[in-house]
Amino acid sequence: MSVVVIGLSHRSAPVELRERFAFAGEKIPHALQALRDSGIATEATILSTCNRVEIYVATALAPDAAFSELKKFLIAHHAYDGALGDELYTFAEPHSLHHLFKVASGLDSMVIGETEIFGQLKQAYELAFTHKHTGARLNKAFQRAFNVAKHIRTETNIQRGSVSVMSAAVELAEKIFTSLAEHEVLVIGAGETSEKTARALQSRGVKKITVTNRSPERAAALAAELGGRAVPFEQWPDEFERIDIAVSSTAAPHHILDRATLEPLMKRRKNRPLLLIDIAVPRDIDPAVNALDNVYLYNVDDLQSIATEYLNLRKEEVARCEKIIAEKVAALLARTSI
Repeated sequence: MSVVVIGLSHRSAPVELRERFAFAGEKIPHALQALRDSGIATEATILSTCNRVEIYVATALAPDAAFSELKKFLIAHHAYDGALGDELYTFAEPHSLHHLFKVASGLDSMVIGETEIFGQLKQAYELAFTHKHTGARLNKAFQRAFNVAKHIRTETNIQRGSVSVMSAAVELAEKIFTSLAEHEVLVIGAGETSEKTARALQSRGVKKITVTNRSPERAAALAAELGGRAVPFEQWPDEFERIDIAVSSTAAPHHILDRATLEPLMKRRKNRPLLLIDIAVPRDIDPAVNALDNVYLYNVDDLQSIATEYLNLRKEEVARCEKIIAEKVAALLARTSI
């Protein structure tokens, strides 16, 4: 009996493919039962988030046979008629356990070190456990993964410092507002960079996101993906009375926000702090707005500078975390003979 994993994530597949294989939460117990009834798995857990879909199983099948059957299960369950290649990854022991520990610790996340995935993984495991789809093998593996993740958070600096423009933006937001849960974000422009920045902010607690784009269809699509709302492009200035953070990344050849436009909007906001993240090239926001009280404007070069500042520190911390995980996986395998 061994633990294997099959899945696809933001590292291997675009959202258009990930969403095809997503499992609705209420349907996961049925899918787990179908997996076990098929004989593929003795134990099973399904993790399904916006960034990844993964199936962890304890199985008596040889790894190659298990991977083949799990792939067939995924395709049949979602009635997928396309081709699947490198988008789908598979791990057998000890790599499956190593992957599980990395996921739990936030080392495989879009924003390295984020903690939202820890809660998502714990919920996925508890759902499988509650419906009696786990046993000795997966219980021990997941419980050890949670312990390792907590150990890494307390014993390393993996959550400190940024490694990308998007995570630099998150760090700035947290410095200005501390907790992001009660603050609203406006995303101007619905491209890939805007989406990634919005998702990075979500990973740190943002719950309310408004999206605007010259193409209303694209704005609506991204808003739906983020669980937010879309507004017409010509109406986005009206949102400034409510929001605290604006992420702008349009293809406009000129500034779409200048001091003359923002100054009266700040008065309507009663000068509450406003973070402007301009990741457009050419820039969307006139640098002159930085002269306004309680306005904090950062462009892509500012963010990249912050990210670079922490890069070496984070590399050292990732190496430390990998070493810890390797040691914990070896110890688990030695004790349990999985």
